[in-house]
Amino acid sequence: MAGKKPLTKAQIVSYFAKKFELSKKVASSVIDEMATLAIAETKKAGAFTFPGIGKLVLVKRKARMGRNPATGEPISIPAKTVVKMRIAKACKDAIVPPKK
Repeated sequence: MAGKKPLTKAQIVSYFAKKFELSKKVASSVIDEMATLAIAETKKAGAFTFPGIGKLVLVKRKARMGRNPATGEPISIPAKTVVKMRIAKACKDAIVPPKK
């Protein structure tokens, strides 16, 4: 994977504009609105599905005991809510085919 950089937002906008014969402004608006919708729905409902890609989910982590790696001293880690992306099986298998 070394050497190849991920697409930038501008490159993605250009791709969609060309693929669907849209202006770059409209393509950019669609991408921005998808992100806004994903954030709002994940906040409100606790999950948002990107069809064919995966699902954004809110996960509540329990409080737990951890260790300071520098001193080895036990510390308590408070409970918190985090956002995770669960990748769809079809997407995962298309990118990294399963071993037979």
